[in-house]
Amino acid sequence: MSGRDRLALSAFAATMMAAGALLPLVESSKWVLHATFLLAVQCGVGALARRLRLARILTVCLQVFVTLLTLTVTFAREYALFGVLPGPQAGRRLAELLTMGADDVSRYATPAPATDGIRLMLIGGVLVIGLAVDVLAVTCRAAAPAGLPLLALYSVAAGLSDGGAGWLWFLLAACGYLLLLLAEGRDRLSRWGRVFGGVSRTSGGPAAGLAGSGSTQAPVRTGRRIGAVALGIALVVPAALPALDGGLLDGAGGGTGKGSGGGTISAVNPLVSLQNNLNQPENREVMSYRTNSGSPQDFYLRILSLDQFNGGEWRPSTRRLQDVPDRLPQPAGLGGEIAVTEIRTNITASRSYQQTYLPLPYPASEVDVQGSWRYEPEGRTLVGDDGQTTRGARYEVSSLVVEPTGAQLAAAAPPPADMAREYTRVPSSLPDVVEETAERVTAGSADDYERAVKLQDWFASQGGFRYDTTVTSGTGTAAIERFLKDKEGFCVHFSFTMAAMARTLGIPARVAVGFTPGTVQADGSVSVGLRDAHAWPELYFEGVGWTRFEPTPSRGSAPAYTLPDAPSQDPSDPALPTDGASAAPTAVPSASESCPAQMRRQGECGASAAPGAVDSADPGTPAGTVTLWVLGALVALLLPLVPMLWRIRVRGRRLGSSGGRTPADAAARVMAAWREITDTAWDHGIPPDESQTPRKAAARVVRLGGLDGSAAAAVHRVAGAVEQVLYAPEPDAVSVPTGDVRDVRAALWISAGRWGRLRATFAPRSAVRVVWAASERRTEAGRRWSDRVGRSRWTARLRRPSRQQG
Repeated sequence: MSGRDRLALSAFAATMMAAGALLPLVESSKWVLHATFLLAVQCGVGALARRLRLARILTVCLQVFVTLLTLTVTFAREYALFGVLPGPQAGRRLAELLTMGADDVSRYATPAPATDGIRLMLIGGVLVIGLAVDVLAVTCRAAAPAGLPLLALYSVAAGLSDGGAGWLWFLLAACGYLLLLLAEGRDRLSRWGRVFGGVSRTSGGPAAGLAGSGSTQAPVRTGRRIGAVALGIALVVPAALPALDGGLLDGAGGGTGKGSGGGTISAVNPLVSLQNNLNQPENREVMSYRTNSGSPQDFYLRILSLDQFNGGEWRPSTRRLQDVPDRLPQPAGLGGEIAVTEIRTNITASRSYQQTYLPLPYPASEVDVQGSWRYEPEGRTLVGDDGQTTRGARYEVSSLVVEPTGAQLAAAAPPPADMAREYTRVPSSLPDVVEETAERVTAGSADDYERAVKLQDWFASQGGFRYDTTVTSGTGTAAIERFLKDKEGFCVHFSFTMAAMARTLGIPARVAVGFTPGTVQADGSVSVGLRDAHAWPELYFEGVGWTRFEPTPSRGSAPAYTLPDAPSQDPSDPALPTDGASAAPTAVPSASESCPAQMRRQGECGASAAPGAVDSADPGTPAGTVTLWVLGALVALLLPLVPMLWRIRVRGRRLGSSGGRTPADAAARVMAAWREITDTAWDHGIPPDESQTPRKAAARVVRLGGLDGSAAAAVHRVAGAVEQVLYAPEPDAVSVPTGDVRDVRAALWISAGRWGRLRATFAPRSAVRVVWAASERRTEAGRRWSDRVGRSRWTARLRRPSRQQG
């Protein structure tokens, strides 16, 4: 293996070892296998390009193209040209996935689900870092600067992981970088030895002794010691300095606010695996409660609210925290004329449920909970401090049941100026279609309350929307525009889109995240499971405060103040919870019979069977696509066999050439037989040495190949014929029997092991000659072109004075 190949392998290993720090960020680790394979392809292309002796810029460009090709095939195959080539549509698809990946990164806590967007960011990031490391360390032979992209990869993982990446991942990344430095040092020493030795190492001369002696091992051993000492210092110093709290190797993240007097809540998005929870096959319990509420269908457990919309996501504002008061203050905006009832609830969280925010009914008035908790007044939430979570928590809550009437909401006064300014702000990137749709849906409304009810009913029943938890998640402007166009999604899409539309109408709005009421048990308690996770909009009305609305069909229940006074004529009002399927008869089943009853009640069994009838009439895959796939498969199968096929063709041409008509033909036959013997020996692991005479080269082949008897005599006969052709003043008519070459080939085949025979057959080393020949032809063509351009310029210069004289 050459020094540059060893460097390429070390760069590949260093990149993957540093990428190990990304493993704790995602639930599934399958993406690592994809990244490993694609990075191996990228590095292999670079190694092949360097074998071809291409210019550095061409090598990098070829690697970039192959990287785009592999990412397109992996993530945007259906949008690519011929299913392979990246085109405009594939580029837009990759950009869309990156946008969704950024949304997912901000929305999910670690470990996050491996969505397509997150997988693209992880695999694409590893490939970009791997390309930078390969270019610096291998193409430019500068391994030391390659540590910067490796450090960037580890730093990203350390910044996104909870409490920083562990010491094991740091140690692994550092060992990868050290391996890269050692490989470069060995490569530099071996090249230095060849320069001053003057003799090829394959001949066993002085250079071989220089490169293989202890003079090389001593510096390498010293480099290992220096690297080990540096690595030990990097591990020990942060631990020995207590002032470096929360440093690179700190595995325990701090709390959101320490002490009793201050602290802030950072803008951490609470949509932790919401879509993943909704798609769980088992509705595993996360908490249970008992309450004396008279309206259990309205008993939502609220985690916190998202009140900032920056165009890319909804997220909570950064707020000041304070100690939890004995009695929580009066909710903002709630007037004395609104009917209010106080209820008591006892809640028990599961040991498997760990959440920084404490789920509470809204608005809570008193909370009795053990542990280290802080209070955020604006959102009326409790936040765990210093690592406090809901795991196994038992607490009692007093909360208010606010029961406004439609008339009270319709008569609400305008919100305060600061409230309206903060909670009606929308980003400039919000598409115009959002405001236009909101104005169209609410046209003719007399007040904000009527506008809000029309928005809720449009999403829940009148707009033709479909509830589907398999739709790609997203909370940014692009996701909202896509949701309004496709009209399918789940609670995230419904709540965020309604809140954004309400803001465009001047209604203060935010999004609450938590759980729907759950399922009543036989003992009177209520069980809340993973698939009860939910998001809903809250709109502000002066005199009532923040008010819940329910735009998501088949989820939760529509509040009483949003329903008409008279009962609806529709027997299956989608805004109300139903016990089963729609009462309207249908000719096809609405869900799979194997779907559990709980999932059917929540509308999570997927689409109805009606679209399947349309799919059955699908004409199938086009013939052109099938043909392209077949051709692509044939190319993929035949491509690895190209060296073997080329070698068979060359062998047949050499051994099948006729000679004897003229001395020149006989000489050509002899040289062809000699080249076939040297290439066969090369295929079996004996590289040629052009510095030796034919006689010494033949002795070397016999010795290294373990030949004896007729095979050894055949090699020497061919070598003698070659000497006659090359050195005799007037060589006699010489000939080489074809059987001599075949005897030598058969003897080399027998002496090689099983792996050697497979390698000589399917990946012959001498096949590199075709690459060398192509490179020489390219160089010769360039030289001829330069000579032609030079002659034309010289001719033009000679003709110019004659024209002036004329």
